[in-house]
Amino acid sequence: MSEQTDVTVQENTDLRRYEASTDAGVVAGFAEYEDVGVVRIFTHTEVDDAFEGQGVGSSLARGALDDVRRRGMRLSAKCEFIKGYVEKHPEYADLED
Repeated sequence: MSEQTDVTVQENTDLRRYEASTDAGVVAGFAEYEDVGVVRIFTHTEVDDAFEGQGVGSSLARGALDDVRRRGMRLSAKCEFIKGYVEKHPEYADLED
């Protein structure tokens, strides 16, 4: 893994996704979702090739899942990246629907 990139994760409600932005304001990755009742379904996650291996995906997943927890929602991971992240981080398993 190369150098860690500092990212901020914020929800973009207009696009129904969480975005990981660098300190320079560049969107380095995103995780798309759909809501069905109290279940947030993650459908697709993407990290820009320029930021691969810099911790952007992990920061994005952690920020998104922490927000799901904060909102009292449930999680359905249709996206392989989010699904894999939850498998590697069992502290989020209680969110699964």
